[in-house]
Amino acid sequence: MPSPASPSASRTIALFPVAAALVAGGLWAAGSAAPPMETVDVIIRGGTIYDGGEGEPFVSDVAIRGDRIVHVGATGGYAAPQVIDAKGLIVAPGFIDPHTHADSFIRSPHKAVRVNAAWLTQGVSTVMIGVDGSGTPDVAADATELAESGIGTNVALFVGFGAVRRRVLGPDARAPDAAELGKMKALVASGMCEGALGLSTGLFYAPQSFAKSDEVVAVAREAAVRGGLYDTHQRDESSYSIGLLASVEEAIDIGRQAGMPVHFAHLKALGVDVHGQAGAVIAAIDAARAAGVEVTADQYPWLASGSSLDAALLPRWAVDGGGAALLKRLDDPATLSRIRDEMQDNLRRRGGAASLLLIDQRVPWTGQTLEQVAEAWKIDSRDAALHIIRQSIKSGRDGTSVASFNMAQADVDLLMQQPWMVTASDGSDGHPRMFATFPEKYARYVRERHVIDLPTFIRQSTGRTADIYKLDRRGYLRAGFFADVLVFDPDHYAPRADYMHPRELSVGVTKLFVNGALAVDGGRATGAAAGRALLRARPAGCPG
Repeated sequence: MPSPASPSASRTIALFPVAAALVAGGLWAAGSAAPPMETVDVIIRGGTIYDGGEGEPFVSDVAIRGDRIVHVGATGGYAAPQVIDAKGLIVAPGFIDPHTHADSFIRSPHKAVRVNAAWLTQGVSTVMIGVDGSGTPDVAADATELAESGIGTNVALFVGFGAVRRRVLGPDARAPDAAELGKMKALVASGMCEGALGLSTGLFYAPQSFAKSDEVVAVAREAAVRGGLYDTHQRDESSYSIGLLASVEEAIDIGRQAGMPVHFAHLKALGVDVHGQAGAVIAAIDAARAAGVEVTADQYPWLASGSSLDAALLPRWAVDGGGAALLKRLDDPATLSRIRDEMQDNLRRRGGAASLLLIDQRVPWTGQTLEQVAEAWKIDSRDAALHIIRQSIKSGRDGTSVASFNMAQADVDLLMQQPWMVTASDGSDGHPRMFATFPEKYARYVRERHVIDLPTFIRQSTGRTADIYKLDRRGYLRAGFFADVLVFDPDHYAPRADYMHPRELSVGVTKLFVNGALAVDGGRATGAAAGRALLRARPAGCPG
């Protein structure tokens, strides 16, 4: 071996961090016998590394010990019982999905389902739940239950405005009095103290839609002072109520008044009335950011949204009081006539009955459009929808799922190219976005249509998302970070799910480690339940 003073010796020491440390500590003299190797559990060798940041990719190695990344770079000074040849493959942080409805998986009574293969086989190691205002304020208890049951992906949680409002006010269309508002604020404060990421809202959905902005601001401040962000399915993505652009301004103003970052969930221009307005939405967000409001968004790469038939077509006033109250209104001829009239405009807004695909796996007419069902039943499309909604309420289902083809490709493309955009699935049962969002974005928007490049795709799926939500040591391949590490084949990473076959697992993930445990091997989930509940550190001023 060359002497320590020679240039070649310096290069050798730089490549062997263990040797360098021993030399520096006087424990080994360069030129003597080879230094001891540092033992790790896994070495991923020779892959093209995209580390989650904005730097250029590079070919090198990743070493993992236990649940942590030990080293990123040449691993000549390390030894491992498992060495993965990643030549020609991409090595990246595990993907992060910030907006999911993964509950049917992670809360399943069956361990094999809780592994969450729908997300794992896309390369996703972390999902966020409690979105659209649905998150329980009992965050600690929920996190404990999930962790103890054994889950395949990490899970981060929101406290939800809708859950809090229902607990205090029920489904009613009214404002809270001072005491009730105090209870709502206390529930949000408690959820934040127990580790929630922030406050989620779904102001499009009843009963959240009944809340005025000042009510939302008052409740959101409890999350803001505890370091949370405002994550919103905004009041109107279309022209249902206040309109898309006014809704964007409302969400930004809520964040401004509450003093917290604003994140738009599944940002889109929904329906024929607002096609082409993506540019104006971008301008509003850029103006807010320039004025000092921290604003970001996520998006899924599909032209069809997912919703329920009642949320898509019924006026909000018709569902005041819940399902039982709606059934009474439908039994009153005059009220029914008014509902049908307003449904007609909602159908038009969404592109007509042919644009609504029924995707609920629990009903016999799944896979058909509302137009096809109406023709088969020989009735008006609105009456077909009302019949399905009635059956859903009477059977105790929480709505009938639909895929609503309502977006313009140019709007989707333009939003995807923004520097504050990240990837999210909004994954829900019956829509292929649950099983295939990340590979769909890669296959269609990176490889096929070149809307964004590969570094942008990975950045939007990893580090940028971790930064927005302040996830502790996630989203990057760095020494000391948790070992959520993805290896995928750039030539074969692809979706298999589509609208008619929404539950097909994606392909092309060679390896996925979650907290250092091998969760996907050769494209198949291993059954490892290594996911954790990712609770934020307790903010200052919280009791206990």
